[in-house]
Parts: sequence; C-alpha cells; structure tokens
Amino acid sequence: MDERRRRRVLVAIMLAIFLSAMESTVVALAMPTVVAQLGGIRFYSWVFSGYLLTQTVSMPLWGRFSDLYGRRSVYLIGLATFLAGSALSGTAQDMVQLVAFRMIQGLGAGSLMTLGYTIIGEIFGLERRAKMQGYISGVWGVASMVGPPLGGLITDHASWRWVFYLNLPVGVVAMALVASALRGEARPGRRPAIDWWGVACFTTGIVLVMLALAEAGRAAAWSGAAVVAPLAAGGAVLAAFVAVERRAREPIVPLRLFASRIVVAAVVTRALAAMAMFGTLAFVPLFVQTVMGLTATRSGAVLAPFVLGWVLLSATSARLVLRVGYRSVVIAGMGCLAGAFLLLSRWGMGLSFVGAMRDVLLAGVGMGLVIVPMLIAVQSAVPRADLGVATSVTQFFMSIGGAVGVSVMGTVMAQRLAAGLPLADALHAVFVTGLVVCVGALASAFLVPPGRAQDLARAEMRGEPGRAGG
Repeated sequence: MDERRRRRVLVAIMLAIFLSAMESTVVALAMPTVVAQLGGIRFYSWVFSGYLLTQTVSMPLWGRFSDLYGRRSVYLIGLATFLAGSALSGTAQDMVQLVAFRMIQGLGAGSLMTLGYTIIGEIFGLERRAKMQGYISGVWGVASMVGPPLGGLITDHASWRWVFYLNLPVGVVAMALVASALRGEARPGRRPAIDWWGVACFTTGIVLVMLALAEAGRAAAWSGAAVVAPLAAGGAVLAAFVAVERRAREPIVPLRLFASRIVVAAVVTRALAAMAMFGTLAFVPLFVQTVMGLTATRSGAVLAPFVLGWVLLSATSARLVLRVGYRSVVIAGMGCLAGAFLLLSRWGMGLSFVGAMRDVLLAGVGMGLVIVPMLIAVQSAVPRADLGVATSVTQFFMSIGGAVGVSVMGTVMAQRLAAGLPLADALHAVFVTGLVVCVGALASAFLVPPGRAQDLARAEMRGEPGRAGG
C-alpha cells in the first residue's frame, strides 16, 4: 500500500473513532429532552445500557470476522451498521424504539474502534504504528471533550434527532475513504469455517454477565436473584464456550492467544486499570457537586485534566516504548495511577478545586502510559492472521473491567450509605476500593516482559507491508 492510501485510511479511521467516542457523551446531554418528548423514563438507562451491551459483546466477533474475511469488507459492514442504527435512532417515535435502534448502533460501534486499531496495526510498521496509535488516542480525547458542549448545542438550537443524523455525512465520508484506499487487500485462500457454536455460546454468556452487571449497578447489590442467576448462568455458558473453542477448527476466540505472556499481561493490566479508573471516575462528579458544593459545569471542568493527561501521555508513551520497552513505561503508568488513587482516597471536605484537578490529571497520565503501550505490545506479538481478534479481545476485557468497576463501586457506596455513613464517607470507601484494585493492577504490570519493543515483536509485525492483508 502506497503512502497516499495509508493517509486516506488513517483519516477514515480517525473520523469513525471520533463518531464512536462522541456518541455516549452527546446522547447523554440530549436524553432529558428526549424523555420530555417521547416519555418512557423507565427505559432511560437502557438507552445507554443497550448500546453498551451490543457494543461490548460484538467486539471480539468483529475482530475475528475481519481476520477471516478481510478488514475492508468487515469494517464497511460495521460502519454501515452503526450509521443505520444512527439513522433509525433519529426517527424513533418512542423509547422502546430508541432502545432497539441504539442497540443496532452499538452493534456497529463495536467494530469502529477495535477494527480501526487493527487496520492501523496492520498497514504500519512498529515505529510508525506507535505514532499512529497515539494520534488515534488524541482523536478519542478531543471527541470526549467536544461531545458534551456539542450535544447541548444541538439539543438547544436544533433537535435531539440531529444528535444521530449528524453521524451520517461523516460516516459516509469514512466509508468512501476505506472502500477506495483498502481495495485489493489479500483474501483468505479458502472459505473460512465459522464457529457458530462458539459465536452462540460467547454471545449468550456475555449478554447474561452484562445483564447481571447492569442489575448489580442499578440495585447496588450483588446478592439478589436478579444478579446471581444471570451471573451463574453466564459463567456456565462461558465455561461451555471454552470447551467449544478447544475443539473448533477456526475458533471465534483462539485460546492460543493466551499462551502469549504479552497478551495475558495486556488483558489483566488493562482490565484492572479500567475497573479501578472508570469505576471510580463515575463518582468523582458526585463528590465534587455534593461534598464540595460546586456546580455541574465546574464538576465537568474537574474531569477535563483527566482526558488531557490521557491524550498527551498516550502520544508520548507510544514513542517512549520504542526507546525503553513496554515494561518500564507500563510500570511507571501504573505507579502514577496508584499515586492518583492514594490522593483520591484522601479527599475530604477541605479539598480545593485545583487539588481535585491535579489528582485526576495524575490519573489521566497513568492511563495514558498504560493503555496504548499495551495495545501496541499485543499487536506486535501476535501473528498477522490473529491481529483482529487479539486487538478486539484486549479492548473487550477493558470494557468489561469498566463495567465491573462501576457495579462494584456502586455497591460499596450503597452499603456505606445503608450503614448510616454520610455521603462523603461513603465516597471515601469508593476511592479506597479503587486504590486496592489499582494496587493489584500495579502488581500485574510486572507480568509485562522486559526488553526492547523491537526485540519482543514478531518479525512479520515490525516492518510495513506492501499492502493490507486480510
């Protein structure tokens, strides 16, 4: 693939990831107006949960299908699904329809970031791959900051339906760029055998687990039948999934991936970091508004340094791993994250606005030093034939970690409030729980193998191929 086509692919992926990253924040700002017009407030949370459910479940499936059928066709199908869900969501006449259409949108969204990272990992060699993945993280950060004000502006001055319709022109441009720039990619030499039993077991098991997590987060308890029953059933189905994958000719999630120390380190480290960070981050605005007594606007300003730190250090860490290796960077990142949680655990009535921004900035720095280096490590360590599923599996476990974190932290807060503690003390317990998880994540960082990034990479993943393979 020539340089001009590589640039077009990069632009397309950046546009698609921009849409994916903005979606949750933009929709959140529009939802009060949506409920006022459509009613159905009892389905409010499912507008978000349904999207997250289908997005998370589909991640490894999109990755594996791209390994089997080629990146171009699968990515175009994913983008088309996302845009179809966006268009349908804009036409919704009631909340039930909106939830259903959002689930279609989430299904497509599962492909955007995972396959975007996969394609970048495939068409660029190790050194440029690190630089490009840093750019992608920058796009994610910009979208996260632009999303809230844009969502408010669209809702106030146009219609909430344009929150969804505006995805269409941007998405069509991305599809056109991908369709033209990725043409002529290599195809599998034979027709793949789809592991349909694996697909069914994986989808059923993860849906049950996600439903249990959603209910645990809603009820702030893990002991009810509505949580225990789907969690147990999901565990049983996933155990059957492992057995199916061991016998499948072309498994949907090849278990051989987990024979790699780098893959295991990435899965564990990213999942624990996401559990600690996103589980706790959900409660930072609550502390700022209720304990510190600040406005919602200033509460949002407190979180801005987190995104800024993540974005800047993602770009820096992507280059740093080429100099000092993955292990040093990831351990440093986890050290920053643990330090940030130690500061969070000391939050109290006397916390200043600047102090809160300083602490979340350190947390963003920590995440920036961990997430992208681990992604680059995985992409460089697996065979090209498994690149899609390996990339998507690391994204999948990070998403699951975040969902578990929110449910666990919500339960901790509810139990402390039920025991009669004031909200400030209940939130202190949340931050301490996050610190404990973060210490575990710091320990898991030592699973990352030492050595130079170039030496740990497979030979086929070091240089830039002449064209994108499938």
